[in-house]
Amino acid sequence: MIQYKTFEEVQLIKESAQILGKAHGEVAKHVKAGVQTSFLDKIAEEYIRDHKGVPSFKGYNGFPASLCISVNEVVVHGFPSNYVLKDGDIISVDCGVFHQGFHSDCAYTYPVGEVSSDILSLLKATKESLYLGIEKATFGNRVGDIGHAIQKFVESKGFTIVRELVGHGLGKHLHEAPEVPNYGKRGSGPLLNEGLVIAIEPMVNLGTRNIVQERDGWTIRTADRKASAHYEHTVAIFKDRTEILTTHQYIEDNYKF
Repeated sequence: MIQYKTFEEVQLIKESAQILGKAHGEVAKHVKAGVQTSFLDKIAEEYIRDHKGVPSFKGYNGFPASLCISVNEVVVHGFPSNYVLKDGDIISVDCGVFHQGFHSDCAYTYPVGEVSSDILSLLKATKESLYLGIEKATFGNRVGDIGHAIQKFVESKGFTIVRELVGHGLGKHLHEAPEVPNYGKRGSGPLLNEGLVIAIEPMVNLGTRNIVQERDGWTIRTADRKASAHYEHTVAIFKDRTEILTTHQYIEDNYKF
């Protein structure tokens, strides 16, 4: 069942999202060649806890960290580790914050140093597709309108959409109804009503859309080991507008490419 939020509850999610956005910004300062991904996780967790939040992911169904850190061919749900970033990598940083009873969720993919032109095109298209999906996340539309917009754009650029992993509702729980696929038909799926809060998160591959789950039970990578990108925002639907509750501003203030 979809849990619609009151205006006051949306404001609490927005407060959670501000802590999340600033935690992302602190991580962004340290995304560079020579840095261990476990260090980025430590930065995020300390910031979140220092600001009276709780990392949403840590302990979720046994997940061991505050960040999902997914490098290169890893699509999502990668573990922070002793891996040291190097020039030419890309790194998706996905994070959630639980604060005052509500979750927020946001992700961003960074190039590390100089990356190839096709990788830059992948990042650009994935990020653009997120905002095209958000444009369709309006009162009276349907979930399928979001997925259709993302899929149409991504595939027009020659990239592929991961089908098995989707966006989702969120609020008191990290994952709530409805699922929000990044593909679909216009006019299909649940209606977008006032008070709906959803995470929209295109996951886009350079090569095949097929994925593999690693033996750790979490890490998802592309079947062909080509790169994958992931961007995410939490948004709220009102009758007169759609509001992006999370922010990439603090990332982009601290990380230029």
